[in-house]
Amino acid sequence: MNIAQVTDALTKIFASERIVFWNDPAKDFLSLFDDELAAPVEGVSVIRLDQIPALQVKLQVERDEPTTKFLLYSPTPEPEDPLSDWLFDIRLYARSFHADRGALDVDALGLTTASLREHLNLRRKFLDSKDRFGRLKNLVQPDDTSDDLDRKMVSVVTKSDQAEDDTILRTLLHAFAKTEEAIDLSESPAIWDQVEKYDLDAWFWKTIKKRFGYSEESPRLGNLVMRLFVTDFAQSLAGPVPQRLENLLLPAAGRNNAVVFMGRWRDSASRGSSFDALSEHVAEKLNIGECVGSLDLDALLAVQTFLAVEKTIARLLRDRVLETRDQIDAEAIVDVSRKRQAGHWANASIPGTAPRKPLASVYEALGYAADFFELVNRHRLGFEGGDARQLYGSYTKTLFRFDQLYRLFNEEADQTLSWDVLKELRDEVERAYANWFVPTLALAWDQHLPALLEKWHLEEVPNEYSFFAKHVQPRLAEGDNRKVFVVISDAFRYEAAEELTSELNGKYRFTARLSSQLAVLPSYTALGMASLLPHQRLSYNEAGKVLADGQSTAGTAARNDILAQVGGMAVTPDELLGMRKEEARELTSGKRVVYVYHNVVDSVGDSASTEGETLAAVRRAINELSELVSYIVNTLNGGYVVVTADHGFLFTNTSPSETDRSVVDEKPTGTVVAKKRYLLGRNLPDPREAFHGRTEATAKADGGMEFYVPKGANRFHFTGGARFIHGGASLQEIAVPVITVKHVKTKAKAETSTKTVGIQVLGTNHKITTPRYRFRLLQTEAVTDRVKPVTVKLAVYDGQTVVTNIASLTFDSSSSSIDERTQEVTLTLANATFDRKTDYRLILRDSDTDIELTSTPVTIDRAFTDDF
Repeated sequence: MNIAQVTDALTKIFASERIVFWNDPAKDFLSLFDDELAAPVEGVSVIRLDQIPALQVKLQVERDEPTTKFLLYSPTPEPEDPLSDWLFDIRLYARSFHADRGALDVDALGLTTASLREHLNLRRKFLDSKDRFGRLKNLVQPDDTSDDLDRKMVSVVTKSDQAEDDTILRTLLHAFAKTEEAIDLSESPAIWDQVEKYDLDAWFWKTIKKRFGYSEESPRLGNLVMRLFVTDFAQSLAGPVPQRLENLLLPAAGRNNAVVFMGRWRDSASRGSSFDALSEHVAEKLNIGECVGSLDLDALLAVQTFLAVEKTIARLLRDRVLETRDQIDAEAIVDVSRKRQAGHWANASIPGTAPRKPLASVYEALGYAADFFELVNRHRLGFEGGDARQLYGSYTKTLFRFDQLYRLFNEEADQTLSWDVLKELRDEVERAYANWFVPTLALAWDQHLPALLEKWHLEEVPNEYSFFAKHVQPRLAEGDNRKVFVVISDAFRYEAAEELTSELNGKYRFTARLSSQLAVLPSYTALGMASLLPHQRLSYNEAGKVLADGQSTAGTAARNDILAQVGGMAVTPDELLGMRKEEARELTSGKRVVYVYHNVVDSVGDSASTEGETLAAVRRAINELSELVSYIVNTLNGGYVVVTADHGFLFTNTSPSETDRSVVDEKPTGTVVAKKRYLLGRNLPDPREAFHGRTEATAKADGGMEFYVPKGANRFHFTGGARFIHGGASLQEIAVPVITVKHVKTKAKAETSTKTVGIQVLGTNHKITTPRYRFRLLQTEAVTDRVKPVTVKLAVYDGQTVVTNIASLTFDSSSSSIDERTQEVTLTLANATFDRKTDYRLILRDSDTDIELTSTPVTIDRAFTDDF
């Protein structure tokens, strides 16, 4: 240290001190005071303690000159024995100055403990860099200890986000997976070389030993990684640890801390990717998949450590669905699926390279399969009994769920890459749906068809040919300013409409109500579309074309002409959405009725080359219709929208066999049109294996047109694809949905707002006295169209510091039972010192937004920590 540095340092000290002792045993600065006692700082008097007796000094500085500032210099060491130091009482309130680099660093860092100069002298290699020194200074607190300083130096070297033990360790471990090269745990990452270079490794391993109990003769980061993963896995197991992994467990005293650390690492937005990469590497090295091969599902349900375990859980849950399908507990299957989807590996909202979306789809499919088989079990005796109206009502209330669950299951199963995990289950679902449900329901409905074909009417169910009079005309009659938008989606069946209705009801200021109408028969596009138009009477011409009051109904242009007669128009979604907002408003301005013709499902399903994509087309139709209705309401100011279809459809993944063919003459005399699911003609002979009807009865269509429809779910032929069919009389084809959507503008709009379910932590006086504590949480209301599910992350906090593992739960129950809306979660407490008087909090945060939802006081009263 040069004279200028000494002067600067003393000037800073004397700004707040009156008396400063300077012991200089090395006599480095004795020459400053050899001739005359000139103070390095202006206004300060210098006394040489080796030249003036102590008593005289004491009298001078305390009695004679009580306001003068003194520098008490001695070229000798500071006295070790207070009893022999006549100035000891002054030293207690005065400041000591040391003119070495360490002392200067203590002062420059703003530290209050002068003895830290020796520790800082040991860290000279680190402190020699102005950049490192500056970054350290930004972190230092006046009362920091040597351990605090080392921690902050390691934080600077590793460029950790925070100077905190867990954050530093995460940063070091993250470095293993930071490069594009393959992970090699036998070689420490380059960042560790910096820790060793500046002699900070001893502090690191001392800290690791204290936190996790990890102690080796030659400790290595790679070995620590293995033991952390194995310990986290073992602590989550409900049962004994596989014997081959026991030697890798951390000591018992550090295991809870390992669980807390690993949970925070998994949950880290900036470091979570390295958890995934290292987890996969460790799992491969230890052959974790084989280790858990003999464990049962319940033993693994709390594990979040390895992707291999997640896949095992999914496989075992699938086995449970298959093995218990005849008496399945669907709620239990769905509960496991939801918890896994809220976890780490099957949570589709977490970014990264892990196959989270396919895994989430596996669990989603398992839940749908469980619900499907539970529905099968409730209807094992079939669907007979009651009249046609009752069976139709059963379909629109509950039985449509068979079709819906079949679609949803297959939709999710198609998202699971090329995995075979659902192959056997797909076969069982297909067998139950295609070989049991579809034909059984169809045969039950067939019993009512002979009478219905004579009088095509069901009590309280409007006919499709009355659509305009039932759903459009009454609205227009309310006033000249009334306007109706009608969206017709070709082959959009009832089960899909039920899902769309729920989605629309989840939109602010929307109310949607689902009803149905009895389709015309045969249930094919030309006749269905014509019946939805305003008309007095339908008829067939000689060529079999459908006319409305003598006008053609084929194509958008012809339908536009018919609608123009009632002040309306016809348009396609592509035309409407392809315009600018002002153009679309101008186009529909002044029109009292706007028909929008949408065609996705039929265009995909009715082609042999694309019929396999039918179920995916239904999803696309739901999404497009939801967006279209929103556009009409929000952009075109459509306050009243009706969504319907011309007919439904039947679809199975498996192709029909020869037993699914109805034997009739290919084209009997009088045939006009012959399709897979219907045949039109005049003066048709009575068939043996089909139903024979008249369109005058089933569609109010003149022209002497008759038809055949096959019995059950049969086809007349298989040409041009036969998995997607329509035109027949099955409930899936003729229960046509009608969704009435209104835009709420009055005070009632508040009732259309959406929110997430409320969550309440049950119980009071939560006192944690053991390493693990179980909390019970209540979803305070059922999920509805407007009350949405929520996934939360929860943990116990000390201020901003997590002191337990972080758990995830999804609250999505639609049950009215409080018991069924209650969940439990067990949190593992870090093995640390806790103060029972501290206000700890159980905090729940929304996983998507990180917004705090609830905060519950918790007392932690651990009499001792786990030493064994």
